[in-house]
Amino acid sequence: MAPSYPPVVRVDKDERMDDRELVSYLRRCNEADNHAFAEVAHRFGGDALLDSHLPTLDLIDQLAREWQAMDFGDDRYPGLTYALRVLAQAYQQPHA
Repeated sequence: MAPSYPPVVRVDKDERMDDRELVSYLRRCNEADNHAFAEVAHRFGGDALLDSHLPTLDLIDQLAREWQAMDFGDDRYPGLTYALRVLAQAYQQPHA
């Protein structure tokens, strides 16, 4: 069962979603992945999952939570924002 990711909300194809929308979107996609993997584990047992995938999802969500609590003036803010944008691209459908 493939996870159903939330749609990307865009007004114009050249307009990027703002940072808060992006991180919220990434966390919703991450949650969809976790639910999908829980379904796989329920049906086929824990051995059906890659050992590294679930911890990776947890670490991505940890970064997103840290970003949400981070002060805009923090030196890490621009780099973490960029990293989360790149990670979110994995969930976005190609544009027509």
